[in-house]
Amino acid sequence: MGEPATGTEFTLDTAAELAQVEHGAIQGRSPWYLAWRRLRRNYIAFAFLGLFVVIVLACALAPAYASHVAHTGPNANHVLDTITVHGKQVPVVSPGGLINGKLVPSLPIGPQWFNAGGRYLLGADANGRDVAVRLLYGGRNSLVIGIGSALICIVVAVLLSLIAGYFGGWIDFVITRFYDLFYAFPVILLGIALGSALAINGFHHFGITIESGSIWIPTLVISYVLIAYVGRPIRGQILSLREKEFVEAAIAQGARPWRIMVSDLLPNLASSVLVFFTLIIANNIVVEAALSFLGAGVQPPTASWGTLIADGQTLIVTRPWLSLAPGIAIVLTVLSLNVFGDGLRDALDPRAKVRIEH
Repeated sequence: MGEPATGTEFTLDTAAELAQVEHGAIQGRSPWYLAWRRLRRNYIAFAFLGLFVVIVLACALAPAYASHVAHTGPNANHVLDTITVHGKQVPVVSPGGLINGKLVPSLPIGPQWFNAGGRYLLGADANGRDVAVRLLYGGRNSLVIGIGSALICIVVAVLLSLIAGYFGGWIDFVITRFYDLFYAFPVILLGIALGSALAINGFHHFGITIESGSIWIPTLVISYVLIAYVGRPIRGQILSLREKEFVEAAIAQGARPWRIMVSDLLPNLASSVLVFFTLIIANNIVVEAALSFLGAGVQPPTASWGTLIADGQTLIVTRPWLSLAPGIAIVLTVLSLNVFGDGLRDALDPRAKVRIEH
């Protein structure tokens, strides 16, 4: 095939079309390579992936920031402390009280940016804790919960769906009824019920001990309540793949069920699972924030973006940044994951229409 004329639009659906654009360089390449070719041309998706990486790195460096810049920990109270701002001693939390016949509330110091040598960059909360430090540590916890719960959810959902879709019969009936049990309750309400129960006494069953206040509690609760929402569509794909010729050929050759599931079915689910994993992380971060805001997720004094929003709601009028800062962090993180997830889905979908100009 000759070179395409300037301005001609092509889609990257097939190896033939990519070969024409790449001068034959990709002929004989795998579908994963073709997907990478599609994805790397989606500059918006890569830009938002970069944003997510920046957020992760910033949260990962929270201990370094706390030690070398803010010189305080995420849970250290400084209600009675003062800091030097422009050569003057300023209380971290104003004492308040009756001033000139008026009752003045106690207010934390506002954002100092670079006036206090890097301390209290985003101000302090009602307990005199550095908001910037707690924002980074809260981001670490929110990301750990979001990624960890997504990983557990994906693994359990794929395993159950493989068993249900391949074997069918009464096994499929039991697992699908298990999924229906989750669909009977709204995610947030079920999460609140489980999170509140476990937040009081922890979990001490089956030889497993998880103390109350551990971030393992919201991680397991969120992964548990979302299994059905991932497992249902994956089970549908397995039911379709189960009838394909390559599965029938493997059965005819005497392959064992587990080998067929791992070697034949699972590789064909890899692209869908990868997209699900990316998108479910964003969803889980939002769910964690909602549960923590309502007191059923991360428990104080441990910081998360949800608990930071809850802490700042009492000062939303006079100190709005206490809630705005974690809210903006959630929006940017979820937006970056969703945009990249959409780009990843378009790249892995052979019917994707990614336009390029040559």
